[in-house]
Amino acid sequence: MKAVDAVIIGYGWTGAIMAKELTDAGLSVLVLERGPARDTSPDFEYPRIADELKHAVRGDLWHPLARETFTIRHKRGDTAVPYRQYGTIVLGTGTGGAGAHWNGQQWRASPNDLRLRSAYEERYGKKFIPSDMTIQDYGISFEELEPHFDHFEKVGGVAGSAGNLRGKLVDGGNPFEGARSSPYPNRPMAPILSSQLFAKAARELGYQPFPVPAANSTSAYTNPYGVRMGPCNLCGFCEGFGCFLYSKASPQTTILPVLKGRANLEVRHNAYVTRILLDGGGKLATGVRYVDANGREVDQPAALVVLAAFQLNNVRMLLLSGIGQPYDPVSGKGTVGKNYAYQMVSSTSAFFGQEVHMNPFVGAGAAGQQAIDEFNADHFDHARMGFVGGAMIFAGATGGRPIVQMPLPPDAPQWGSGWKSAVRRHYAHSSSVATMGSVMAYRDRYLDLDPTYRDAHGLPLLRMTFDWHPNEYRMTAFASERAGEIVRAMRPQRVSQHVLRPGDSYDTRVYQSSHTTGGAIIGSDPSNSVLNRYSQCWDVPNVFVFGASSFPQNIGYNPTGLVGALTYFAAAKIRSSYLKSGGPLVQA
Repeated sequence: MKAVDAVIIGYGWTGAIMAKELTDAGLSVLVLERGPARDTSPDFEYPRIADELKHAVRGDLWHPLARETFTIRHKRGDTAVPYRQYGTIVLGTGTGGAGAHWNGQQWRASPNDLRLRSAYEERYGKKFIPSDMTIQDYGISFEELEPHFDHFEKVGGVAGSAGNLRGKLVDGGNPFEGARSSPYPNRPMAPILSSQLFAKAARELGYQPFPVPAANSTSAYTNPYGVRMGPCNLCGFCEGFGCFLYSKASPQTTILPVLKGRANLEVRHNAYVTRILLDGGGKLATGVRYVDANGREVDQPAALVVLAAFQLNNVRMLLLSGIGQPYDPVSGKGTVGKNYAYQMVSSTSAFFGQEVHMNPFVGAGAAGQQAIDEFNADHFDHARMGFVGGAMIFAGATGGRPIVQMPLPPDAPQWGSGWKSAVRRHYAHSSSVATMGSVMAYRDRYLDLDPTYRDAHGLPLLRMTFDWHPNEYRMTAFASERAGEIVRAMRPQRVSQHVLRPGDSYDTRVYQSSHTTGGAIIGSDPSNSVLNRYSQCWDVPNVFVFGASSFPQNIGYNPTGLVGALTYFAAAKIRSSYLKSGGPLVQA
């Protein structure tokens, strides 16, 4: 094919951001997306998008696992087996990627999340961090990222309440957040009843609840690109669904409209990239190879390669392409595949009397939710806790869809007339409080290529080696106890809790979040990371990698806000320096 200035692999959030930034800079850009073309109209039109069975259960917008998946094992020496049925995480595909059907909780990282190892060593001493815990600093400060957090929030029309505005604490917001340069672009969503009860109970216990930042516009809004968004009507169909009201921030509702018709941008769908092509010395990318919709193998030359796929797919692409040294957990050498992490989530359900009407069908992915952040990151004294990290605790419905969103007491029948009776009794009179816990990186938790299983094109699948560590069991026990105290203060008739405890192995059948991280991490040195602070490959400087694959460990928030900020931060440096000189970008 004819050479282009830049080729982008994937058309989700990071791919859309980079397509905008690079075409603005005048480059000829080609986007290769493995899935189909999708837009608000006709793909997300009402009423057919509001089909829970089709989308939230059968995953019509998700990537088909029969063509490509990954394998999982708990520890080295085990035989990994393929992830064949959706449970633990969901993989997006098509225009918008998972950003088309995410929940929309858009958090910033805490300042000490970005320098985690340094922060803990300075406060508690080096011995506080277990020897097998391989956590690292990002090499980027919160202050450097703040303008890019701010811009991404304005692009998405995020609704929220500032807690730290230019260093001054503001009532009603998150008092633990880093200093913001400006307020959220939209007022926060009004709290639904479950969130009101949570906030009241949290305040009675001395905590400071605040609205969860929601990438759901609460008013008619025009973003910095001139794209208009409509107000959310709390339809309850966010997670697993595209938004038919142009209210939930997604590539389709925020960025892609301004890219349509650009002469220097081409998008090819159903293009399955199989590798990044390198020159004879392996130090420069010359383009990519992909399989098109007709099954033909195509080589696409490009001067710049942007890897903007899902976290797992980013790592697999680097391994398949021979970029960087694969991580070896025995020697601890190598970087590609290092520091894989997931999240540990717990839930506490509250069951109220018939006089308390929750109206769970009124909701959105982050609609009216309230949270406390006292026990996240290093916002509290860990000295006697015996664990690193923490969790954000939040309440509120993401919808009231009757197939998969029906919390029932643990003694309720699982099927038949007894189950139906329990659903009638509790559906409209229950709520849930969740903890979103961080997970640290460890020497024995990593990603590599599976020696046995292959995809539909004969390429090795990615293999995940992962299970929980004692640190996370202690973290979730502590956070869940705090959540339970708040729920009991809400005064329900009954309470039930689901918390992972020592002996509970990682279970791929149970969904917690799709927040997987690591494997192509950012760092300050080629010996401990795949990427420099500008998301540029140390080994192949004309390859940039964007997504949660760059996180050195997982945080106690949803990752999208940090993913977007890191992408905009790198894009600014690419435009100001790399496109002028090429080659490795300096750290400063």
